[in-house]
Amino acid sequence: MNQILNVHLLPELAHPHDLAGHTSVVVDVLRASTTITTALDSGAEKIVPCLAVEEARQLATQRPGALLGGERQGKKLPGFDFGNSPAEYTPDRIRGKTLVFTTTNGTKAMTRCMGSSRILIGSIVNRSAICEAVASDGRVDIICAGTNDEFSMDDALAAGAIASGLGHWHCNDGAKVCRQLWESQVVNGDQASIRKVLANSVGGSDLIAIGMDSDLDLAADLDRFSLVPKLDRSTWEISQAKG
Repeated sequence: MNQILNVHLLPELAHPHDLAGHTSVVVDVLRASTTITTALDSGAEKIVPCLAVEEARQLATQRPGALLGGERQGKKLPGFDFGNSPAEYTPDRIRGKTLVFTTTNGTKAMTRCMGSSRILIGSIVNRSAICEAVASDGRVDIICAGTNDEFSMDDALAAGAIASGLGHWHCNDGAKVCRQLWESQVVNGDQASIRKVLANSVGGSDLIAIGMDSDLDLAADLDRFSLVPKLDRSTWEISQAKG
């Protein structure tokens, strides 16, 4: 089977009708996809992504016991239980809970994939799990969230990690460039070299500027988790993919 891998370096470069009927993997390494994966590993029951802050607040009031998480300009929103740092989502705070979640870039990228047959959430921390989940697919599209509507190297690095892990698929130029970035900058999954690339990205620079550089270490922890977050198109809820 001639398997196809496309990487779209910004959500706007992925046309929804082209994604229809195929698997999409949304990547927002700094930090939505890393945080979502961490929250599910810590026992969150489900995560409801929202585009707007007020939408998130309203949804949370409709779900008894739901917690609010998210950010704008990288910072925790007033009145929210969590920001967007993976470090906040510990089992004692999130286990068994529903999280209503809004971020600047990641949740926007998810809406681009509404017509996909399957929507997964990928990052460096669950790279191998993503590769295993899509290994038998005929076509996969990776959607990079970017940073404030601009290309960001952190997402390209994660896309390249997935491309490298998949092996000899037929790749578009975006996938080829991302794979080359990963294979030229990262040797044997070395966390320090991953962190260096993340720190030099637009998103990484923004985190350092607001004193959240410790999140770079968490985002650079290759294959820390073996789970795959899946966004259910009918309920618009994220939970762990089964099987």
